[in-house]
Amino acid sequence: MRDRALLLLYLAAVVAASVVHDPRWLGLALFVVTASAGRRAGTLARRVLVAALPFVAAVALGWLLVEGGNWRSALPALERLGLRVLLMTALAFRVLPAVSLPRALSASPTLRFVLVLATSQVLAFRRLFTDFRLALTARSPRRVGPRVALRHGASTAAWFLRRAEHDATTMTEALDARGFFLDRD
Repeated sequence: MRDRALLLLYLAAVVAASVVHDPRWLGLALFVVTASAGRRAGTLARRVLVAALPFVAAVALGWLLVEGGNWRSALPALERLGLRVLLMTALAFRVLPAVSLPRALSASPTLRFVLVLATSQVLAFRRLFTDFRLALTARSPRRVGPRVALRHGASTAAWFLRRAEHDATTMTEALDARGFFLDRD
């Protein structure tokens, strides 16, 4: 019951963070979530920044390019976007480790099944990613430079996208053949 309540609280907080547009409220919520970690607040803040800043920086750069470098008109929207992304990332890092998804989704057989499918895919892709990384290291006579690493990363990402699409199609066809998508009354 605790896990389900935490998951529902997390989902409600994410929805609330997505509809609030005042940067002061977003900043306050980010502060509260970070402060709730207690002595681990610094570690949480560092993890949030490492995870979210590349995304925020890429979006901000793209936005500024579209605006033609007019950062004054883009600043309010970028401020909201940055705070919102940081808040949602902090919420995920703060709440989700405390939630046991199998227990939280135990009331729904369909959601448990989807969780098992997603977990199996994540584990398989994690192993494949490690295999790709080790293959690059094994086939490179010297340390890999940024250009080779970027090309390898792009090729790996393209392979993963094709594989994910193929796996999703295969699983959907298998579930459809077994009547999974039929209405259950």
